[in-house]
Amino acid sequence: MSNLVMMMLMVCGGMAVAIQPSINARLAQKTGAYESSLISFAVGTLAMLAVVLLMGKGSLRGVASASWWELTGGLFGAFFVTLTIMTVPRLGTAAVMAAIIAGQLLSGSVMDHFGAFGLRQIPFTMTRALGILLLAAGAALIIKR
Repeated sequence: MSNLVMMMLMVCGGMAVAIQPSINARLAQKTGAYESSLISFAVGTLAMLAVVLLMGKGSLRGVASASWWELTGGLFGAFFVTLTIMTVPRLGTAAVMAAIIAGQLLSGSVMDHFGAFGLRQIPFTMTRALGILLLAAGAALIIKR
């Protein structure tokens, strides 16, 4: 798969991330914030079960050899989804997405710089710093009412 196709897929993923909190927040009006988060994860779990059964090539048995911290991704996901459910109705989708993207770029740049979790090390440069600052400024403009 080409890098262009992967980037386009990630743009679609970013669009999904922007749509999801609004849908979950609407559900929370009927069920509650924590309940909405639980339902979101349950539906996602069922969808991923279908994907694994139909297209999976790995083995779920590999979880037995995973380190404890390699299993914490779901906790971060639950934290993220629940926070978006709570903040989107108060701040708006665009403001929340701007804050999320700024936080993702900052933490992603730090993780890249140190090669966190055994991934490829990508040095922090002034160009990257400028990009984060410009995005943070854009987020501040979007959040400002």
